[in-house]
Amino acid sequence: MTETLDVTACVIGAGPVGATLAATLAAAGLPAAVVDRAPLPPMELPEFDGRAYAIALTSRRLLDAAGIWARLPAEPQAIRHIRVRDGRPGARPSRLGLDFESAEVGTGEPFGWMVEARALRVALNAALPRLPNLRAFAPAEATVTRHLDQAEIRIAGGPTIRARLVVGAEGRDSPLRRQAGIPVTRWDYGQLGLVGAFAHEKPHRGTALEMFLPNGPFAQLPLAGPGGFGSAGFPHASAYVWSERTDVARRALALDDERFGRELARRLGGHLGGVRPIGGRWSYPLSALWAQRFTDTRLALVGDAAHGIHPIAGQGLNLGFRDVAALAEEVIAAVSANEDPGGAAVLARYQARARPDAMLMLGATHALEKLFGNDIGPVRLARRLGIAAVDRIPALKRAFAERAMGMRPGLTGLLGGQRLLG
Repeated sequence: MTETLDVTACVIGAGPVGATLAATLAAAGLPAAVVDRAPLPPMELPEFDGRAYAIALTSRRLLDAAGIWARLPAEPQAIRHIRVRDGRPGARPSRLGLDFESAEVGTGEPFGWMVEARALRVALNAALPRLPNLRAFAPAEATVTRHLDQAEIRIAGGPTIRARLVVGAEGRDSPLRRQAGIPVTRWDYGQLGLVGAFAHEKPHRGTALEMFLPNGPFAQLPLAGPGGFGSAGFPHASAYVWSERTDVARRALALDDERFGRELARRLGGHLGGVRPIGGRWSYPLSALWAQRFTDTRLALVGDAAHGIHPIAGQGLNLGFRDVAALAEEVIAAVSANEDPGGAAVLARYQARARPDAMLMLGATHALEKLFGNDIGPVRLARRLGIAAVDRIPALKRAFAERAMGMRPGLTGLLGGQRLLG
């Protein structure tokens, strides 16, 4: 006989956002399932590959509540300082800059933490099997049918899952979003995002750099170490997120390590001393995506299935985690109130919380890319003066800093540090 599994929610997609949502619901005592077409990466720690995530303070609180943060295999690198500069490759950046110190915000916490992608995967894989209310199926092919009263998820060669709610967390090409007929709007920035890491001579001291350049921003993000990448000459390491015009980016990707390192140095300046690329090089086309609805019958979209933004502010994954917190809180509250957790009222409340936040971030990153991604003289002067002005207005500066941490006035719930009662 085919097994039938009844759950509150079934999450399709076991990436960082989907797996965290499933873990959050299960940690709160709700039966949940997560399904992914790909196998989960192995539990053992793979070789360093250069990929890392910037996890904001509020996202850390969510991961902590779900029991994921404590399972990271190593202490992540705290970001306590952020430097913002405007310039050109190979030239000294403008003296009119913006400097943030986490100590000035008053929370006693860093802006965020740099977590290697492999470390977060290890933590997720360690947490999922230990949650008695959670079943994970990966690799698995799932066929989803949504009805007015429930969703049915048939696992090829496995059980049939009956869920009050199904969640699309499969990324920008979400099959569930297409199945629901939800239209999307896309913007192509004509850029590639280059992601990787480099070793360097001088310590970063927990400082991140955002350098605005004519073809797109370049970010240096501090990594903990040494962690297998250190050497006597280059004992420290940072990640980079480099947005570049597509043709220039393709030429850069074709360079050998020595010449690629020189291109990194031209964008960094000399504050870290000599640099050497380490790990792999990763690239992806830069575009924005906006789903016209985040919900449908028995369906909620989270993360990149609902929205995709330019990496100029480093908030893409954190925005997905904010979706997780909003949806999890609404589902948990509905179950506590004996309300249908996948019903229209709950989905409407989720969309009312998540959609304005995502729209604000999408609009802000789009505007920043247009303002800073050019080399027009008057515009360049205006933005440099604007950066300097923000640096001299404490209240405005603090507001920007709090937004980088994911904070906002009156923040409560999972993002505010509330613990789950599972």
